Amino acid sequence: MVDYLKAMLADERNDVLFVGYQAKGTPGRDILAYGPRGGWVEFDGQRYDIRARVHQVGGYSAHAGQSDLLRFVSGIESPPTEIRIVHGDAKAKESLKSQFHSAGLTGIMIPGLA
Repeated sequence: MVDYLKAMLADERNDVLFVGYQAKGTPGRDILAYGPRGGWVEFDGQRYDIRARVHQVGGYSAHAGQSDLLRFVSGIESPPTEIRIVHGDAKAKESLKSQFHSAGLTGIMIPGLA
C-alpha cells in the first residue's frame, strides 16, 4: 500500500480514502492531519508532498462493513473509475471486489493478488 501512496499522493487528480481509524504516529494519521493543508509525509526517509484530496470514513471494515462501503461508493455522484483495495486479508478483499462488480462498478483492483 505504501508504494501506491508514494506514487499517487503528489497528484491532485487522485483521492485517498482512509477507511477506519489511523493511529497516532502512523503515516495515515499524518496524511489526514497535514494533507488538507498542502503538507507532506515521510516514507523510508523521503518526503512526499500531499496534493491528492484526502478523506476518512470511520466505522467500516472489509468484512463487516462491505454493504456500507458499497453503498458509500455507489452513492458518489461521479463514480470512481478505479478502486484499489489495498488493506485486509485476501478473502475479504476478494469478497469486497466481487460486491463492487455485482453493483456494476469496474476498475476494481487488488494489488499483489492475481
